[in-house]
Amino acid sequence: MPEQEQQRIPGRALTPAQAFDTAVALHQQGKLAEAERIYRAVVQAVPDHFGATHNLGVLASQHGAPQEAERLLRRALTLKPDSADAHNNLGTALRAMERDEDAIASFRAALAVRADFAEAHNNLGVALARLERHEEALAAYERALALRPAYFEARNNLANALAALGRHVAAVAQFEQALALAPGAPGTHNNLGNALMAMSRHGEAERHFRAAIAAKPDFFEAHNNLGNALAASGRPVDALAHFLRAIELNPRYAEAHSNLGNAFAGLNRYDEAMECLRRALAIEPELSEAHFARGNVLVTLGRVAEGRQAFERAIALSPRRPEFYRSLAECKRFAAGDPHLAAMEAMARDTTALPDDERIALHFALAKAYDDISRPDEAFQHLRQANALKRARIDYDERAALDLQERVAAIFSAEFMRGKSGSGDPSAVPVFVIGMPRSGTTLVEQIIASHPEAFGAGELSSFREAVNDALHPPHLDRWPEAVAAMTPQQLRDLGADYVRRVAALSPAKRIVDKGLENFLFAGLIHLALPQARIIHVRRDAADTCFSCYSKLFTGELPFTYDLGELGRYYRGYAQLMTHWRRVLPRDAMLEVQYEEMVADLPEQARSILAYCGLPWDERCLAFHETQRPVRTTSAAQVRRPIYQTSVGRWRPYAPMLQPLLAELER
Repeated sequence: MPEQEQQRIPGRALTPAQAFDTAVALHQQGKLAEAERIYRAVVQAVPDHFGATHNLGVLASQHGAPQEAERLLRRALTLKPDSADAHNNLGTALRAMERDEDAIASFRAALAVRADFAEAHNNLGVALARLERHEEALAAYERALALRPAYFEARNNLANALAALGRHVAAVAQFEQALALAPGAPGTHNNLGNALMAMSRHGEAERHFRAAIAAKPDFFEAHNNLGNALAASGRPVDALAHFLRAIELNPRYAEAHSNLGNAFAGLNRYDEAMECLRRALAIEPELSEAHFARGNVLVTLGRVAEGRQAFERAIALSPRRPEFYRSLAECKRFAAGDPHLAAMEAMARDTTALPDDERIALHFALAKAYDDISRPDEAFQHLRQANALKRARIDYDERAALDLQERVAAIFSAEFMRGKSGSGDPSAVPVFVIGMPRSGTTLVEQIIASHPEAFGAGELSSFREAVNDALHPPHLDRWPEAVAAMTPQQLRDLGADYVRRVAALSPAKRIVDKGLENFLFAGLIHLALPQARIIHVRRDAADTCFSCYSKLFTGELPFTYDLGELGRYYRGYAQLMTHWRRVLPRDAMLEVQYEEMVADLPEQARSILAYCGLPWDERCLAFHETQRPVRTTSAAQVRRPIYQTSVGRWRPYAPMLQPLLAELER
C-alpha cells in the first residue's frame, strides 16, 4: 500500500481491501469524515475500486452535495453497471437536484437489476409523487410493502399518496398503521392530522397535531396546522397563539402569516388581517392561499372589485382549487365562453382526486355559473350533487329541530305572554332583524346600518349566549321549558346582560342583530327587552328556499341541503312566525316583505327607520355605498343597488323542486 495511505490509518499498514472494510465500519458508525479520508485513500491506491467510489458518492449525498454524488456514482456505474445500489443511490442524488424524471429512470434501472429491492420501490414512489403521478407512486409503495410489510417510510408515503388522491379514509388507516410502527413519528402525526382535517374531523386532527408538537416542539408546520384545526373548530383566539408560535419559529413562514390573517378576520380584526396577508405576500408573492384570503377580507369590507381581482390572482396561481372559483362566483356574473367556467368544466370531468370539500365547492360554483347563463338543467344537476355531498357530511336531527319550533310555540302561549309581560330591561338600543336565511335580512340590516345613528352587528349569537347563561342552574336547564320558572328580575337581568354584550360593540343609538336563531326567541326577546325593535323579513317561500339550496353557507345550517328537509323546516318556521303574530303586541314586530322592498325601496326604508325610532336619512337609500364589514353569503349582493332579478328566481327550476314545493304546499 502506498505510504500516503498508511499515514491515513494510524498504527498499522493495511491493504486496500482492509482499508475499505475499515472505512465501511466507520461509515456505519457515523464517523463520516474519517470514513471519507480512507475511501479517498483507497481510490488513490486503486482508481477502479468500485466500493470506495460508490461510497464516496453516498457520502457526498449525505453531505448535501448531490452534483458531486452524481459524478461519483456515475463513475461507480461505469465500473459495475449492474449495481442496484449504485442506481438507487444515483436516483436519490438526482431527486435531490429535482431531476425527478432522471431519478425515476435510475430507480427503474435498480429494479431491473433487483426486482425485490424494497427501498428502490419506495424511492421510485417518492419521485413519482413529486411529479404528482400519485397512482403510479401508490403502486410503487404497495410493492415495497409487499416485500417488507414493516417498512415505516413506505407505509407513511403510501398514506401521503392516498391523501393526495383525496382518498382520506384509506389514508387515515395507513397513517395509523405507520404510527403503530413508529408511535412518536412527528411527521406522521402531522400528516394524519391533515388527512383528518380534510374529512372535517377537526377534534381528532387537533390531537395528532399536538402529538407532533410534543414529539418535536419546534415543528412550526404542526403549530400552523394546529392553528387551522382550532380555527375550524370555532376557536380563533386559541388558533392565534399557534400561528404566532409558528411564525416565531420560522419568521418567513408565509403560510402561517396568511393563516394568522384569516384568524384575525374571523375575529373582525380586519386591519390586522390585511397586515398579516401583506406580510405573507411580501415573503411569497405567489402564495395563492394568501391572495384568496385577501379577497375574502376585501369582499367582507365592501371592496368587491378588489376582492374579485384577488380571487382571480389566486386562481391564476392555483387553477385547480374549486373553493377559489366558488368565492369568485359569488362576486361576478358569468357569461357564455367564460374561461373560468371552462376551467371548472374541465375539473368536473374527473373529480376523483378532489377532497369532498373541494368537490362540494366545485359543484356550487358550477351551479352559479350555469344559472348566470340561463342553463337551469345543468345548474340544478350540480346543485343536487353539491347538496347531496354536503348533506352526507352533516349530522342533522330533523325531528329535534322541528320539535323545538313546536315546543317554543307551546310554551309561549298568549296567556303565558300576558303573565310574563311588564318586566324586562327598558333599553331601546337593540334591533332584531329575523327571518329565514336568504330572505332579505342582510339587506334590511344594511339599510339600517347606513344610518349614522345605527350600527349593524351582523349575525350575532349574543342572545342565545345570554339565554344559556340565564338558564344554567339545574332547575333551569332546558330551553324553552325553563323560561316558565323565570322571575321578572331574571327577565330583566337577561335583557340587561344582552344589552351589555352588544353595547360593547358600538355606542350607537340602535344596534342591529340579525342572528339566524333569533326567530325562535322572538317571544322571549319581547319579554326580556320590551322596547327592542323586532323586524321580521319575509320573502316568497319558494324563492327563499331555493336561494338557501343554492348556497354553501359558512356556518352550519344543516336543514338547507335537502329539499324535503328544507321545505319542512320552512313550514315549521312559518308556523312559528304565525304564532308570534298572534301572541305578540301589534307594535312589537314590524313585518317587511322582500318583494315590496325591492319594488319601492324609499317607502319601505322610511317605514323601517320610523319603526326603529330613527329620523330619515338619504344615505339609507344608498346602502350599497356604506362601508362596513358584512360577513354573510350576501356580502357581495348588498354592495349593489337594489335589484329585482331575484324575484321569482325559482320558477325555471320548478320541475326539479317538486320535493320542496310539495312540502311547502302541505
